[in-house]
Amino acid sequence: MSSADRAGRPFHLCVFCASSGDVDPAFLRLARDLGERIGRSGMTLVYGGGNAGLMGELARATHENGGRVIGVIPHAVHQKAAKPGFPHELVVTGDMRERKKIMEEKADAFLALPGGFGTLEEFFETVTLKQLGYHSKPVVLLDAEGYYGALLGFLDEVVEKRFAKAKHLANFRVARSAEEALELIGSASRRPGPR
Repeated sequence: MSSADRAGRPFHLCVFCASSGDVDPAFLRLARDLGERIGRSGMTLVYGGGNAGLMGELARATHENGGRVIGVIPHAVHQKAAKPGFPHELVVTGDMRERKKIMEEKADAFLALPGGFGTLEEFFETVTLKQLGYHSKPVVLLDAEGYYGALLGFLDEVVEKRFAKAKHLANFRVARSAEEALELIGSASRRPGPR
């Protein structure tokens, strides 16, 4: 994947993920692996600005491997959180809605790692905006360790019961590893058309 796809600037990958560190260590290793790959590729990471959990592992690994890091964090969360030392740029927003808007504007593609309600909400909003034609950027769900298996089964049921069309499932791709996720984003990013 070219790291300078849009207007000569590095490719900006927005990653949604958990801020909790109280998770299976396999997910922390996944975030670190992804961050290392982002950093080595020359991409810029856009993420939720936290320094703990998957967010912290991802950002630290990206930074340590030469990648640029942009954190976007709501003021209320920023006031409570320990201040991260690795973002090259930290954008403090008025609220969560502004945070998502800025992340969406900065991103060339989106990737959701395992996470909780916040990660799911960010992922589904991004997929919905794509479905409605607000963007055509690649969206990938990283189903590591089968984390999203039940969710993917539920989405099949949503289609089966006609609450969504099967074509809507094509608004995102599913990867099983960090390597596969970046390959999917790279291949989708090379397609012609508006972003």
